[in-house]
Amino acid sequence: MKSSTMGRTRRRTAIAVAAAASVAAGAALLPVTSASAATARSAAPVVDQQTRATFQRLADAVFTDRTDALVDGAPGARKKPLTKGFSGDVKLSAALARSENAALSSLEQRKDRLAALGEKYSKADTTVTLNSARLHGTKAEAEVTETTTLTYKKVRGGEPRNTGFQAHHKLTFTADARGDWQLTGIRNTDTAAGIAVNQPAEPSSGARVARVAADTMPNAPRAATTPNAPANAKNVTTGAYDYKAMVAYADKYWSNYNTDYPNFNGHTAGGDCTNFVSQVLKAGGWKHVPGYVYDYTRWFGNADIQSDSFVGVNEWSWFAQNSKRITSLAYVYQMDVGDVLQMDFNRDGSKDHTMIVTYRSPQGLPYMTYHSSNTHNRSVASIIASDPNSYYYAYRT
Repeated sequence: MKSSTMGRTRRRTAIAVAAAASVAAGAALLPVTSASAATARSAAPVVDQQTRATFQRLADAVFTDRTDALVDGAPGARKKPLTKGFSGDVKLSAALARSENAALSSLEQRKDRLAALGEKYSKADTTVTLNSARLHGTKAEAEVTETTTLTYKKVRGGEPRNTGFQAHHKLTFTADARGDWQLTGIRNTDTAAGIAVNQPAEPSSGARVARVAADTMPNAPRAATTPNAPANAKNVTTGAYDYKAMVAYADKYWSNYNTDYPNFNGHTAGGDCTNFVSQVLKAGGWKHVPGYVYDYTRWFGNADIQSDSFVGVNEWSWFAQNSKRITSLAYVYQMDVGDVLQMDFNRDGSKDHTMIVTYRSPQGLPYMTYHSSNTHNRSVASIIASDPNSYYYAYRT
């Protein structure tokens, strides 16, 4: 959750034939069948069960193509995009087809950047669930959930088995003059989410002038993203916190939310990311500091009430620094299990996203787990390769 103060069928679409109406009445004239080309009739597109199923299959093809572009293979070995198999009744619009071709090329470049950092994927699986489809005149909006798993290729030898995430998207379909549906728009709807590994980066609008935080609100130093960071060892087996318990909690609830806490996805500007990290820390031994919910020097959360510092990105940072429960790290690659990473996507001085380390390879690569979008064991290298222009803040717990 983002800070409240600074910002969480492959068939022709069935056409319902209306009674003949005049053009002056504003009805769109669409061909209904090929039986009578000479007779113009007004018609309105409908989204039936078969059309919905084709919407789902095309969405699955789009996101599978994106994921496949990241899988390791011989140069030029990527198979023909699955979206090329859709034509006629439901397909990509010409403009979106060009956009997706560019997206696949950029994702292949991302694959090369990751390979240079020692990260490759041997295989992947993407599935898409259609949550809803609504008709608005000649447009239809479909909301879908993408679930993707990528298997790490053993390059360095210490990688976890796989990484996975869930993402939510809204797809816009537009009916053409023949009554066929064309996919014309794709938008990620996860709030305060970083760029998923198979999501093309949006064009950068340039750095914004950073706002200066008030004196009473600590401003954490940014962490460098240099891969070969100086050693900064952490003892994760002894001390005040149970890091194994943190990992166990994150592994259990990264996609299946704990109903003992509210779910802020879709309800606020910032989503559920900080709420989830606070739960993980609590599972590992962070104790409540009761008080007023708006007091960022207090920290508490349960099913009924949560402090702003429990659920807000910036407020969590302020609490963590003032309470001395964390120390800032100079490099993101110094993080270890239980450490926290925050991002400022547009570099405006207000942090936007919170994640926690759930695995560190023997070679020193941290892997993050987080909500909004739900992601498990994604490497820092992948996050930075997908979003190189953000500011990063690393905290040792």
